[in-house]
Amino acid sequence: MIFRLSALTAIGALVSTAILSSQSIALPPGAVEIPEEVPKAKPVAGAPQSGVFEVNGIAAKVNGQVITKNEVGFMLAPIAAQLAARYPRHGAEFQKELKAAADKIVQELIDRELILFEFKHELGGKLKPQVVDEEIQRQIRELYNGSEDAFREELKKARMTMDGYRRMTEEKLIVQGMRSRQFADAPPPLPAEVRAEYNAVKEKFRDMSKDKLTFKKIFIPLMVPDPAATPETQLDLAEDIAKQLKDGADFAELAKKYSADAFADQGGQWPETNRVDLSPEFAAILFDSPLNEVIGPLKDPNGFTIAIVTDKKLGPVPPLSDKKVYAEMEARAARKKTAERYERWIKRLRARGMIERKE
Repeated sequence: MIFRLSALTAIGALVSTAILSSQSIALPPGAVEIPEEVPKAKPVAGAPQSGVFEVNGIAAKVNGQVITKNEVGFMLAPIAAQLAARYPRHGAEFQKELKAAADKIVQELIDRELILFEFKHELGGKLKPQVVDEEIQRQIRELYNGSEDAFREELKKARMTMDGYRRMTEEKLIVQGMRSRQFADAPPPLPAEVRAEYNAVKEKFRDMSKDKLTFKKIFIPLMVPDPAATPETQLDLAEDIAKQLKDGADFAELAKKYSADAFADQGGQWPETNRVDLSPEFAAILFDSPLNEVIGPLKDPNGFTIAIVTDKKLGPVPPLSDKKVYAEMEARAARKKTAERYERWIKRLRARGMIERKE
């Protein structure tokens, strides 16, 4: 078995990128309208709530704007899915990492609301609708192979409306534009600084759809015909197998003896596999792991996987000479140079805002 990603987790990852991305963008001239002078608005308790989902709990309030636990959970879904796979028993380490991820998302959403408040209420800014349309079309083109039907089907599975997604996309563009506006007068990074940033992060910008992996796998199903077997005893078995492997046991022998995987007869050795043929959680864990290290047991809805990666072939990295790549690396390098200024700006917004964070 190979992990399969739920619609909620898939669209959650897409929305997390849309809302929380700090990537700088160059909005077309005239896309953002901010008056020369506007009266400063004061935070108003009880301001109307925006959002896509019905409120089932409040994570925070920012200037009267509600951040719901649904919203936090929705964006946490892709992280939670990977942690659940990595920590089948959901023990202390799982809880610690999950809480840290949730806290980070809540803080990001608080900062988002502060930036949106400044844009809309203090600066009186507006974003032209066609800019949002163009961004959504870009996402459909790049993430869904140009299929609007596939995109809308994913929204439907995640119970999100197109209007809701438009609002989220608009907020992303405003936040990115406001961040860029803070540093418009900063000196541009030197070419050497841009290249250094490229060398540091270029693998993250590779064409991951071309990634390939070779690995060995033992799969222990959650349920078996033996009446004495339970999910707990199956996990015990998987953990024991992982321990034996770490102690030097032969992988092929254990795979032939215990594994219910399709390649058990071949000693658990999988052929070279494309990243796109694996679930995102499974692929992320395997590609992030060192070669020849015992991984797992990892949990999916059907059982537990123990794996060893024996080879990785990463997709091609776009050259720095590509205009879009250079612009992104330049923006990243500029953000590093202006990180201290950004922190002062966001701290000022936090100090002025009415923030109520729930535990």
